[in-house]
Amino acid sequence: MQITVLGKSPSWPDAGGACSGYLVEDGTTCLLLDCGSGVFAQLRGIREYVAVDAVLVSHMHADHFLDLVPYACALSYAPRQQAFAVGGWPGTDAPARPRLLLPPGATEILRAVAAAGGQPSLFDTAFATSEYDIDETLKIGTLHARFQPVPHYVPCNAIELTSRDGSGRFTFGADHGPTDALREFAHHTDLLMLEASLPFVPPATGGPPRGHLTAAEAGEHAAGCEAARLVLTHITDELDDEQALREAARGFAGPIEVARTGAVYTV
Repeated sequence: MQITVLGKSPSWPDAGGACSGYLVEDGTTCLLLDCGSGVFAQLRGIREYVAVDAVLVSHMHADHFLDLVPYACALSYAPRQQAFAVGGWPGTDAPARPRLLLPPGATEILRAVAAAGGQPSLFDTAFATSEYDIDETLKIGTLHARFQPVPHYVPCNAIELTSRDGSGRFTFGADHGPTDALREFAHHTDLLMLEASLPFVPPATGGPPRGHLTAAEAGEHAAGCEAARLVLTHITDELDDEQALREAARGFAGPIEVARTGAVYTV
């Protein structure tokens, strides 16, 4: 299994970067995990968007799904997708229609987004859309996906991807605050990708639980999971990568990296 970072920014993109998006390839299967702001352009730089088998979304915050809008527009309006010859493309009676795998309740959110732009059926016609059951293992080509709810400001799921032959495990924490939920779910995972959005622990306010981690907390979570390797993501370029690595290393003794656009990991 090969994971390519298309975007690792938090809710605002790095300069020249993108929000959450990871291309996961395993054998003949090509999966896009999250599709936040700027991700579609990054995807086009390395793969044909019509060759993606499925898009899997962790939760419905804009920095994790908003580039589904340009992706759907390309699938709907690009010359190569038309039934007739146009712009040097011969026309096709089988336009690409990747699976769009959404968390429970997300379909209506996307339809509202599409309707606000005057295209209420945009996502329904561009993608083969369905909502996954977080209690079931989802098969995506040669990949298996499992889900674990994690604490965030909206329903959110950590996602584990494994090759069908069981040769590698990749666990994506998505967005979450401190939690014990990953300890068993990601136990002994080969690659653990955790957010490190916060530069410091915010003061307690008595409000809802916070939905993000510091780098130090990410290291502690990786140690609790006994992960083989940790990658810090969802971290702005306005923070110091070296400091984030030092803070994470206080709690986790294994290999640690900060995600960067274009980085490739193999498990």
